[in-house]
Amino acid sequence: MHHDPAVDAGGEEPSDRVLVRLARLGDRSAFDAIVERHGPGMYRFALRMVGGHDADAAEVVQEAFVSAWKNLETFEARSTLRTWLFSLTSRRAVDLQRRRRPTPVDDEFLALVAPPAQRDPLQDVLDRELVAALQVALTQLPDQQRAVWLLREVEDMSYDEIATTLAITPDSVRGQLHRGRQNLAERMAPWR
Repeated sequence: MHHDPAVDAGGEEPSDRVLVRLARLGDRSAFDAIVERHGPGMYRFALRMVGGHDADAAEVVQEAFVSAWKNLETFEARSTLRTWLFSLTSRRAVDLQRRRRPTPVDDEFLALVAPPAQRDPLQDVLDRELVAALQVALTQLPDQQRAVWLLREVEDMSYDEIATTLAITPDSVRGQLHRGRQNLAERMAPWR
């Protein structure tokens, strides 16, 4: 009978640490379980970092997982698997953005941030303009500010997790988040 590492003897899902250990031994199904567990969050983050382009986000996540598979040996449990995978995703997203022009952020994501419209046609127009303004404002943030803001406000990571993910200090995270919030507030001031 084939052993599936995604379920241990107790029927519970194994920890990331167990999956990493199995994947290091060449167990592809353990790595598949890592992909299933962390892929959706990495994709969500990548999508916002690359301006809402599905194909670009998919490419970023695929490259991050290829890098993770090749470098599992170097992964040290000093950080969590999640922060390590997000750091690979962040680096790939920034590389991709540098190769291309900045592009707007996905409408659907921003619609979640913008208040829902009350079936009032004027409000619909205002909401669409608010979403467009937020798209532009986010793409104008420096890469690191955008990454810090998304990891904090959208992915709900702690300052320490963000610091580990982006290889900066928690104080840097605080500073970048503060500046990112200020920049967004200034750019969004007409909408207050």
